[in-house]
Amino acid sequence: FDIAQALILNFLQGRPMATFYETINLMASFRIMEKIYAVMTDPTPGRTGILPVFLRMASMLYGAGMRIRSLGYDQGIITAEKLPCRVISVGNITVGGTGKTPMTIRIAELAGNMGFRPAILSRGYKGGLEKRGGIVSDQTRILIPPAMAGDEPYMMARQLPGVPVLIGADRVRMGNAAIKTFASNLIVLDDGFQHRRLKRDLDLVLVDDRSFFGNGRLLPRGLLREPSSALGRAHAIILTRCESYRSISFRRLAAMVPGKPLFTSRHAPYIDGIYNGKEAGPEKRHEPIIDDFSVLHDAGVFVFSGIAQNGEFLRMISEKAKSVKGFMAFPDHHPYTDAQCDDIVRRAQSLSADYLVTTEKDYIRVMGRLQTAVPLVVAGVRIDFGPDADRFADFLKNRLAGEGYEAYKRQ
Repeated sequence: FDIAQALILNFLQGRPMATFYETINLMASFRIMEKIYAVMTDPTPGRTGILPVFLRMASMLYGAGMRIRSLGYDQGIITAEKLPCRVISVGNITVGGTGKTPMTIRIAELAGNMGFRPAILSRGYKGGLEKRGGIVSDQTRILIPPAMAGDEPYMMARQLPGVPVLIGADRVRMGNAAIKTFASNLIVLDDGFQHRRLKRDLDLVLVDDRSFFGNGRLLPRGLLREPSSALGRAHAIILTRCESYRSISFRRLAAMVPGKPLFTSRHAPYIDGIYNGKEAGPEKRHEPIIDDFSVLHDAGVFVFSGIAQNGEFLRMISEKAKSVKGFMAFPDHHPYTDAQCDDIVRRAQSLSADYLVTTEKDYIRVMGRLQTAVPLVVAGVRIDFGPDADRFADFLKNRLAGEGYEAYKRQ
């Protein structure tokens, strides 16, 4: 009851997922998260039991709250505010990793190449400045540590040294701050599809080709943040982790939203860097070694990660390394304790691993805390539009052009 009540109250604040995530992370400490996730991904429609029934009831309350909130915006009862610049939102309608952060980075890069001065706005989930807001980086340096910024905004700041990154729940206020402080004339919202308080010129929605919409149910019985009908608000849909127009997900989406621009993209892996256990270094961006995992081809590795798609990361590394000697998975945005860092090192050493391997997001949370001589390989992904690269770039430019395009660029 407390969970459902808190979820409904948070709808009006534009943060419908916050309480759910916080509750799930709390439950994880009691080893209940695995059971909940199993129900959330279970396709069985009439599954019985206390937990499935409870989650189904909470899902009904969640859906009612989302419909009321969406109707409020659609009817103009809840008003959205507009910034004096172009705004692009990158989001999704499911929980979990569809690639929003690397997509946000790619969009900012493309916009910069078109002559815009982009700034990125992120909520800064689980960062110390999430509620108050702050500037993670200006065009030259990172200003606040990961614990205050949140791992994803910090990672974006690290990868985009010429692009300001700001965080805060009030994205209207932080957007105005970006315009005033950095003369930004384009705002990119990271995970902004449900943040309808801020008007946008372009809504990009990501759908994972492999997981699609899960079991098709709303949170917390399924993975959907909104019903699939919400795709009607999107200006374009991008399938991530997709290798072919012939995929089942591509064909299903084409039938669901006929006539809506639909693009494919894939996650292109790279090695960000190889560090010793005590090296910090993320403030300085290393040039990515795109697709070059030769260092792992003859190596036995110990993998750990705390992201939404731990299984996908493990699969990616399994394809690159000679062998995976061990693997530890943690919840998304997991705050590693010193004891857990020591445990990771102990297990890797006991298995005689040649390398530790983790993600960019996880490295930001453990940097300088792995007391070991075993080298740490940090792997990441970039968005590759493949055969859709030119078509997507043209679409983006045409969408941003419109009325006052040159005036926006000069502002």
